[in-house]
Amino acid sequence: MRSRQIAVYTAAQVRELDRIAIEEQGIPGIVLMKRAGRAALDALLECWPQPEKITVFCGAGNNGGDGYVVAALASEKSLPVSVVYLSDPQKLRGDARRAWAYAEAEGVPMVPFTREMSPAGGVVVDAMLGTGLAGDVRPHYAEAIEWINASSLPVVAVDIPSGLCSDTGVVLGAAVTADLTMSFIGRKRGLFTGAGPAFAGEVMFDDLGVPEAVYDGINPDAEILNLESQLGALAPRRADAHKGLFGHVMIIGGDRGFGGAAAMAAEAALRCGAGLVSVATRAEHVAPILARTPEAMVVGVASGQELEPLLERPSVLVVGPGLGRSPWSEQMLQKAARSGKPLVVDADALNILAEGRVAADVDMGNWVLTPHPGEAARLLATTSGTVQADRFGSLDRLWQKYRCALLLKGAGTLTCGTGSLPVGICIEGNPGMASGGMGDVLSGVIGALMAQGLPPTAAIRLGVCLHASAADRAVEQSGQRGLRATDLMPWLHSLVNAQ
Repeated sequence: MRSRQIAVYTAAQVRELDRIAIEEQGIPGIVLMKRAGRAALDALLECWPQPEKITVFCGAGNNGGDGYVVAALASEKSLPVSVVYLSDPQKLRGDARRAWAYAEAEGVPMVPFTREMSPAGGVVVDAMLGTGLAGDVRPHYAEAIEWINASSLPVVAVDIPSGLCSDTGVVLGAAVTADLTMSFIGRKRGLFTGAGPAFAGEVMFDDLGVPEAVYDGINPDAEILNLESQLGALAPRRADAHKGLFGHVMIIGGDRGFGGAAAMAAEAALRCGAGLVSVATRAEHVAPILARTPEAMVVGVASGQELEPLLERPSVLVVGPGLGRSPWSEQMLQKAARSGKPLVVDADALNILAEGRVAADVDMGNWVLTPHPGEAARLLATTSGTVQADRFGSLDRLWQKYRCALLLKGAGTLTCGTGSLPVGICIEGNPGMASGGMGDVLSGVIGALMAQGLPPTAAIRLGVCLHASAADRAVEQSGQRGLRATDLMPWLHSLVNAQ
């Protein structure tokens, strides 16, 4: 089984890959379908080697055809298997009908779906709805999805969980919750962001043995980010290195009551290799931040006027952690924005920006914006639901508006920049990261990488991988529930040196 590690495609692009394989490379569609069925069954047996039973739910299209092949191959192996069909098999056409005939010839028992069926144990295979689903799931299929999810049986989804939009990762009314998704030809981008990770489970991939030439004419618009490859952006340190070579990050934030956010950003910047880190914050936070992080230079500032002379020395500004939305907060952002320095803009700095309280003539070309869906919604004057309904489209609209490096946080964080690289998808990370302070840590990580010479786009791609991978290492040690942002610090230090 060959594996394409990074390319991610839209449904239309995958259909084109299928067409090229069949029409230009001469591979019959039924051959690809049989390869897909075999790959799905092999993946199932790898996870559940001796299933009590395999129940395959088949729809009307080629996704259903894949399911009929799974059933036929299982029967050939003398495995207990049956098909539950959602559409009359007599109405199938083309390769799907050939697959049904194959299953029928193998003596696979087949029954129509009824919601009164009782779960028979074993493993369920979902082969009902593929990548062509455009609108909400129809009621009969929605009932089957509900039945599968209520059965509590392990589920293998063929290509994509039924009801999940393959382009956006949005649930189209109802979707199967799979334990394993076996995807073919090209990875579908909806599996990796939005609701996709929650419904797809573990994602495996098989290119079905198609020639490399099939992929030559399609440029994927997204790719999965990989920490190991991204770490190559950091050059090894020379033996005669000194702190001046690795930049000076200034954290600007920590309004009254929010000093911890600035402190965490500063510590993350230090842990990820910044040569110098300073903090401009409210005076009452100076002593606590110094007590926690004595390596940081911490200055209390009461106004933008006091901040201005401090902006000469830093090479990168991180503005937003604990910034708040007071007049003091706005002054801090205004001075930072006018400095001409590279900026990482996070948290309430994004909200102030969304309210139009930053001069329109400011050059944002060397900025990084790091919104979560709520902040992105405010930047786009829409709702977080609209942002989540099309995360790729929302990222593009942010780019069109602000023309700088951007990331959109959430499950399957998305990144884009000022170059020609595809959208990056970070598939690392876990639900334990749903706690306060995680974003502050990420902003410090990105600031440190920029200070060490990485362009904004490279910094966000590596930064999200470091941040998410550190969280994964932390939960391996102590579990997701109760994970604190500061738990990431030692892992960040370890990972940034894992070259």
